[in-house]
Amino acid sequence: MGLLTGALPDFPWDTLTPYADRARAHPDGIVDLSVGTPVDPTPEVVRRALADAADAPGYPQTWGTPALREAVVAWFARRRGVPGLDPAGVLPTVGSKELVALLPSLLRLGAGDLVAHPAAAYPTYDVGARLAGAEPVATDDPVALLAGPDGDRVRLVWLNSPGNPDGRVLGVDELRAVVEAARAAAARTGRPVVVASDECYAELAWDEPWATSGVPSVLDPRVTGGDVTGLLAVYSLSKQSNLAGYRAAFTAGDPALVADLLATRKHMGMIVPAPVQAATAVALGDDAHVAQQRERYRARRAALLGALVDAGLVVDRSAAGLYLWARPAEGDDDCWATVGRLADRGILVAPGAFYGAPRHVRVALTGTDERIAAAVARLAAVAAR
Repeated sequence: MGLLTGALPDFPWDTLTPYADRARAHPDGIVDLSVGTPVDPTPEVVRRALADAADAPGYPQTWGTPALREAVVAWFARRRGVPGLDPAGVLPTVGSKELVALLPSLLRLGAGDLVAHPAAAYPTYDVGARLAGAEPVATDDPVALLAGPDGDRVRLVWLNSPGNPDGRVLGVDELRAVVEAARAAAARTGRPVVVASDECYAELAWDEPWATSGVPSVLDPRVTGGDVTGLLAVYSLSKQSNLAGYRAAFTAGDPALVADLLATRKHMGMIVPAPVQAATAVALGDDAHVAQQRERYRARRAALLGALVDAGLVVDRSAAGLYLWARPAEGDDDCWATVGRLADRGILVAPGAFYGAPRHVRVALTGTDERIAAAVARLAAVAAR
């Protein structure tokens, strides 16, 4: 292991390579459902906006154009139940992953500080804490952590709703309890506790009540009591608008906190390209393409869900988001055994071990209709045996 990477875990996807090779050996080719990378076209309205803004010889604004920040404010009011957000509390980011990885460092956390994140979690929360020299803590009960003996050391609480990998949705009461606990800890210690909620799958809600009422944001007035101090929502257009290649994302919330992040990011040159800013503003204002993409994923999810269950797997949580969180219905096989069995059928999925869950596998909905149909047929052959 190299000198500069010694404090970090190995990049997990490298360990999946032998299983990918097995899946590629299938006569009909691989169905790769391991990574949640969009496969459908970028909407024409967004591509046109990008092209129209392509003549961009000067440096763009780190803070984002006023048009982009106003588009974020309007989107939060229209789609997330968050009216009256201050445009000063909006900041575009180069995709959301870079902010997840850098936020502990941008907050100047370090030795002795704790960064809480969900127990089943995207590994970058852990990596970001380690990069800053802080200590990551995996927990599904951040309220208890904040109230407990280590609560005075917690400086950042990551929430992820809908969750990656498990599709769990946090309701208003759960979100409010975390915010109140963080504020109580901050009042007790005199040190700020930031609550950052990664919400990039919020437009992909499948089960009730979320499919009807929408996934609540940490910035929802029912959560905040009208005070967004110490709160950030993190969002990406990669999933809902097929913009992973654009790295179009933003954070929003506490204007004072955003101003501090902005000042540091100016020094670092962390700037979203001007054409991407223009395209992001247009994408946020167009709900039609999001609805169309949601229906694509809904159909793929229904087909995969039935096929996985018929093949003897149980799908847990998965109320929203881009994945199905599956495990064997019987036995105590670890995730790698399930990954191997599916790879032998030409289907590649992600092991739950990547996310701190050794029995589950994560099955992405990001295959073309043809590849999803191929996976369903292969799973049906398993069920028929």
